[in-house]
Amino acid sequence: MSYVSGFVIPVKAENKDAYLATAKAGWPLFREFGCIAQVETWGDNVPVGEVTGFPQAVKLEEGEVVVFSWLIWPDKATADSGYEKMMQDPRMETLDMPFDGKRMIWGGFETLFEATA
Repeated sequence: MSYVSGFVIPVKAENKDAYLATAKAGWPLFREFGCIAQVETWGDNVPVGEVTGFPQAVKLEEGEVVVFSWLIWPDKATADSGYEKMMQDPRMETLDMPFDGKRMIWGGFETLFEATA
């Protein structure tokens, strides 16, 4: 089973194209570091919850959209190694980050169940 790195990010709606360009520019590097898939999604049905929700989690501000994305790795060891390489690779510094990284939520997840059609 694979290992997943998940991210929830607040992005200004006006920065959608810049965010997508950054995500696409990052893929060759992620792939080089062992990532096997990347998924980027742009929120279109992300309600504020009564107690919790994606908007509250990232302290969503006026004019921002919640982005939910994930990287899939063959296993945790590859993910850990990949992140170590990313932090040392100067090419990562050239990627524009058109969002407030202080409000980004991320984590690593062990896959419990996986199915495809």
